[in-house]
Amino acid sequence: MSNPFRTARGLSSMIRVVETRLMRLRLPGPGLLSAWFAATVPAPLVVHEWTHRWEEDQPVSTALWWPVLASPLLAAVLAARQPRRPAPAVGVSTLVTSVLLAASLAFFRWVVPLTGDARWGRALLGGAALAVVGALIGYAALGRLPRRARPASRRGYLVGGLAVVFGALLAQPTVRLGAEGSTIGQPPREYGGAGPYATSAGRFTAPAAGAYAIFAVGFAPADPDCRVTGGGSEVRAAEPVPVPPGGYGGDAASFAWVATVRVPAAGAWALDCRTDDPEASYVVGDVPEIRGAVGELIHWPAGVIGLLGAVPGLLIVADTARRRRASRTRAEVS
Repeated sequence: MSNPFRTARGLSSMIRVVETRLMRLRLPGPGLLSAWFAATVPAPLVVHEWTHRWEEDQPVSTALWWPVLASPLLAAVLAARQPRRPAPAVGVSTLVTSVLLAASLAFFRWVVPLTGDARWGRALLGGAALAVVGALIGYAALGRLPRRARPASRRGYLVGGLAVVFGALLAQPTVRLGAEGSTIGQPPREYGGAGPYATSAGRFTAPAAGAYAIFAVGFAPADPDCRVTGGGSEVRAAEPVPVPPGGYGGDAASFAWVATVRVPAAGAWALDCRTDDPEASYVVGDVPEIRGAVGELIHWPAGVIGLLGAVPGLLIVADTARRRRASRTRAEVS
């Protein structure tokens, strides 16, 4: 009959060995995670906006190429940072890369579902296969080089600060471009509006009760003070869209959804949008139908969106402070 105390000591020893090996593994820190998500989330949207005409919708297939092709690069970097044994280095690097790849694919599947179809399973398996190749190359090329532990540099604060600024600046364009690319249907019907562009200046005819979108035409300011009058001179203020998506309209002019107004009944209504630009035009049309969670994100306060974009940079700053504090503690102890 086995000794239970000896069995317990054996299990404890095995647990300590596993814990020690896990502690030796180097998982991606805030800096590497920030670089990954910057290259796989806003980069596809921003580059497509820079390189294509404004009326061309971005298919989801072009966006998925970014995380798939970035997988071997990430796996190579991770493999070079792991312990010198090849199996754990390649296995951990491939697993972590596959998880991050799945997260980026999930973003374009449920948060920003762009137009077109994609083979999600093939994209995930293809990226994972490339991650294995990248991990093998990274380990073979750099994994056996001697590595010395270096204390955290103050440059981490600079990198984190820059990441905070660029993340906050890129957050709103990412949400806006994602909403534009996830819109369903044709350009909205126009029911009238205010300004030189509108056919019936200062008025629109609502075919039914409900919500209608107010679109800024061309370069009209995106923050007008719009009010609707009708039904016994009742005044109704429009609800602004904090992150207004654009790209609506046709070849004549580009529309940006800047506000939403709700009318209680069909009929003629007067629209008054006050801005600093006397030539600005605004038209009333159907509310765009936007798929995915990005359809709700455009209604969040712009400051909250910017704060979300700044989170990776804040994590880099916090991680730098933690590492420098740990380095000072080890120096004092020694």
